[in-house]
Amino acid sequence: MCYRDNTNVNEEDYGGVSPQLDDLTSTLMGDALDLLAEGMQLNVLLVMQTDCGKVESYEFADDSPEHLLQAAYEHVRRERNALYYAIAYEGAVEMDDGTYADALILEFGERGRPSFSAYSLFEGRGTGEQFAWTDAAPAGEVEALLG
Repeated sequence: MCYRDNTNVNEEDYGGVSPQLDDLTSTLMGDALDLLAEGMQLNVLLVMQTDCGKVESYEFADDSPEHLLQAAYEHVRRERNALYYAIAYEGAVEMDDGTYADALILEFGERGRPSFSAYSLFEGRGTGEQFAWTDAAPAGEVEALLG
C-alpha cells in the first residue's frame, strides 16, 4: 500500500496546491510549450501520478477537441490510484478588447481537494527561439475529477 505524507508542507508557498502537483503541472506546461515552439500539433495531454509515485502520460488525438477533452476527463475519473493529474490543451482567451489570444490551457487537481485551471498566452508557434509565452495566470476552479 502506498500513501503520501504532506503534513509538513506549506501549500501557500505553491499557490494553494501541493508541491507534487505544482511539479507535475509545471513539467507538463513546459513540455506543451516546447511542442508549440516547435510547431507541433498539440492534442490533449494528460499526466497523472499515482499513490506510489508512478507517473503516467497520455495523449488524446484523432477526434474533435471537445471529445478529446471529455476522454481525458473520463480517464482521470476511472483511475482509482491517481493522486494528482494535470491536463494541457490549446485554446483561446478573450482579451479586454473583445479579441481572442492563443493560449495553453491547464487543468489540474489532486484527490480530495479542489481542482483549478490556468492559462498561458503564447505567440509565434513554430518559431523556435522566437516563440513567446506569458507566465501562467489563474483561470478559476474547475470540476474536481478525483473526488
